[in-house]
Amino acid sequence: MAGSLYILLSINHPSTMMTKDQLIQTLVRGKYLRTPLIIEAFKQVDRRDFVLLEYEKEAYENHPLPIGFGQTISQPLTVAFMLELLEPRPGEKILEVGAGSGWQTALLAYCISKNSASSKPRGKLFAIERIPELKEMAEENISKYNFIKKGIINVILGDGSKGHPAGAPYDKIITAAAAEHVMVAWKEQLCVGGRIVAPVGNSIEVHDKLSPTDYNVQEYRGFSFVPLISREEGGGE
Repeated sequence: MAGSLYILLSINHPSTMMTKDQLIQTLVRGKYLRTPLIIEAFKQVDRRDFVLLEYEKEAYENHPLPIGFGQTISQPLTVAFMLELLEPRPGEKILEVGAGSGWQTALLAYCISKNSASSKPRGKLFAIERIPELKEMAEENISKYNFIKKGIINVILGDGSKGHPAGAPYDKIITAAAAEHVMVAWKEQLCVGGRIVAPVGNSIEVHDKLSPTDYNVQEYRGFSFVPLISREEGGGE
């Protein structure tokens, strides 16, 4: 491992519910949000549009919320931290494993499609979701931002542990559930020079692909994720 970091997962906040601006300001002050493009995405893509109706009042609280089927919309701090590690840029092609209710998907789409009117490519995001009802939920939520209509996002029903070969190779890959190891399929579908950000156990691992067989790996410990349902055969690396 190239390095590790333990971080605090909770942010103290008053008993009254936070507003979107207060949540973003708290994440910025805590240095979990740093990049202007990602901060702008948090401002423009409203988490409230991606939570269940009964949890709307908690949309800007810094904790996960149930979205059904044993899944959650991730804690804002965790999403911010992982996007900062991923470093999404305009024009990139990204694979997301675990679309859930679509919030992180839409945040990524905002980042890769920024300045799409320029001569640079608009960017493309393939988001895989294994639960049919959540795929439909993600598409419905994301449609509020026209990313699917514009051809920026393609939500796919499937087994995320296998990646999505039809869209490969990818500049970046990010996953929303914890596996026992970074899947071989993800590594094979990543460009040389690309990056994977993936939960592994109670850590987040960053894999930078230096060559077809060589990776620089960093670990950030102290997280909790729902488990990745994987059908990958064989053990880890």
